[in-house]
Amino acid sequence: MMMSHVEQTQNRVKLRRLQKSWTQTELATRAGISRAAVSAIEVNRLCPSVAAALSLSRALGCSVEDLFGVGSEDCAPAWAWSCSHDPCRYWQALVRDRMVLYPVEPALTGMTQHDGVFRKGILHPRVRPLAHKTIIMACCDPASRLLADQLMRLCGLRLIVLSRSSLQALTLLKQGLIHVAGLHLATPDTPEGNRVAARGELGEQFRLLRVARWQEGVALSPRSPVRSVENAIKSRLHWVAREPGSAARQCLEELIPQSRMPRRIAFDHHGVAEAIRCGWADAGVCLRLVAEEAGLQFLPVRQEIFELCFPADIESEPRMLALKEAVRAPEYRRQLADLPGYEPRDCGKMH
Repeated sequence: MMMSHVEQTQNRVKLRRLQKSWTQTELATRAGISRAAVSAIEVNRLCPSVAAALSLSRALGCSVEDLFGVGSEDCAPAWAWSCSHDPCRYWQALVRDRMVLYPVEPALTGMTQHDGVFRKGILHPRVRPLAHKTIIMACCDPASRLLADQLMRLCGLRLIVLSRSSLQALTLLKQGLIHVAGLHLATPDTPEGNRVAARGELGEQFRLLRVARWQEGVALSPRSPVRSVENAIKSRLHWVAREPGSAARQCLEELIPQSRMPRRIAFDHHGVAEAIRCGWADAGVCLRLVAEEAGLQFLPVRQEIFELCFPADIESEPRMLALKEAVRAPEYRRQLADLPGYEPRDCGKMH
């Protein structure tokens, strides 16, 4: 194998290997070359012969041009959004054959081990990459941890759930920055709500996977004398709202006129409950599960249909097949049925 120096911008062997979460030894075995040769190629000290380049491209499932072509940066890691500080911990996931990096933020699945640290413009990996075994979901389901545990047990996949409203999640899905968006804009009276919202952002090429129906309503301090939604509307309460585009905001807009819409904004269900629990607000709209866990009084307003939305062209992708398997697992359905306000009717049904 003849080797010589090569410009760094022409070498994407390491990136392609990391996208598959392979070690250098695994790539060397699959390509039929030595691990030392793989290491030397990746750090741009040496250039592979034609035979070695062909072996590497076959092993990695791409063309030689993809690995060593001049000027193409299509497969370079891309940030989903900019880091707000330096250093910045990050997660990484493979989304539509792109390596996407996500600044670590509070996730609905709880503290999740970060994949590396971005410091002074350089990525410092901390663990073996899990990019192809990671699903990035955006939604506001407070029970997301149950699905994450189910995915890990059944399929060994990592689920990271970013806290976003339904419309925010759809926007990220349209931009190709996440795999799945959680929607709860449908009710028994407007059962097409999720479908209409998804069609508006994605056209016709999407799938909806039913998870559950849940109760959304007015949360109040347990010391509040208010005992009905009608009295809550008539009383001079200090409300906390969700951001425009969220289902909770839509629910609140059905209860009080726009002129009374509060300036206080919470960005998830837990934020609404925390504002009331700490006395910053008297009332707000959130899920029954969140209200009860915070020890608040809850007055039901409506039932909503929670579904997971993903593009139709990735339906047969292994991670999506695993997601459907986890949602349809009997244990997951039983756990949802035990939650206050959750009803896993038609759980796992595809639309």
